[in-house]
Amino acid sequence: MNRRAFLTAAANAAMAWPTGARAQQNAIPVIGFLSGQSSDTYAHFADTFRQALGEAGYVEGRNVAIEYRWAEGQPDALPALAADLVRHSVAVIAATGGLPSARAAKAATTTIPIVFNCGEDPVEAGLVASLNHPGGNMTGVTWFSADVMGKRLALLKELVPVATVMAVMVNPADPEGISGLNKVKAAARALDCQLVVINAGTTIEIDAAFAAAAQQHVGGMVVAAGAFFVSRRGQTIALAARHAIPTIYPYRVTSENGGLISYGNSLTDAYRRNATYVARILKGDRPGNLPIDRSTKFELVVNQKTADTLGLKVPQLLLAQADEVFE
Repeated sequence: MNRRAFLTAAANAAMAWPTGARAQQNAIPVIGFLSGQSSDTYAHFADTFRQALGEAGYVEGRNVAIEYRWAEGQPDALPALAADLVRHSVAVIAATGGLPSARAAKAATTTIPIVFNCGEDPVEAGLVASLNHPGGNMTGVTWFSADVMGKRLALLKELVPVATVMAVMVNPADPEGISGLNKVKAAARALDCQLVVINAGTTIEIDAAFAAAAQQHVGGMVVAAGAFFVSRRGQTIALAARHAIPTIYPYRVTSENGGLISYGNSLTDAYRRNATYVARILKGDRPGNLPIDRSTKFELVVNQKTADTLGLKVPQLLLAQADEVFE
């Protein structure tokens, strides 16, 4: 190689190295957002997640990217979606929308950090070793939804004090709803009312559940927590109205859409906490050293218009306790 050719090659190499270095410096971390829910139903929670990330210093499209994977209410799709995020070499997985997402992420990787949110006890569910010291590559947010199942029945009883028979509708395939059965049964005994447990894991079975409840002349129905019932809230609200069954739900979005009353964890709060942990991991914290965060913000929401349609007089004390009343 002559001197001129050598100098040209050296100059090109010198120019190429900074370009590569700049590309590495400009590379931004990618968050995998995995949800068992519907992208339409849970879009506002994804907004909450992004907002909380921004407050922690990570703005989508500027210094962080997000790969979204939605199972659209089909938990069987989650393992493949989680595996796809692993193939994309994401920096951290936000496994949202309940226990099935967390389990799918856990099965997909033992190295990529995972931040879940779910309503179950993550130790009993086998996600982590302990609440204070999760260990491994997982941490997250829980709200222990089983603890409030009995409270929902008690609130419903305040609305229909003459009712002696109540129903609870659970999806037998959803551990979040099943885990609260003992709590709601204990509440029924304390309230001296008969409890009818009705299983529903498909849209057809939801129709049948309300028909069966009407035939048994139940005074009210508790809808258990879980992704499936959230995704089918339009159906449950319409059936409750058709059969004139006072019904309580776990999430405020149902009361916003016309459900009579809801009481449960603030999912907005849970998604904010999830994003906060994701940001801490991006800044260098190890997931196994972050204690499981507990979302303790709960919301009671009453739809007064629906109560009026059902001919129910909502007690003033209940209205005073409500976080929001939709007129």
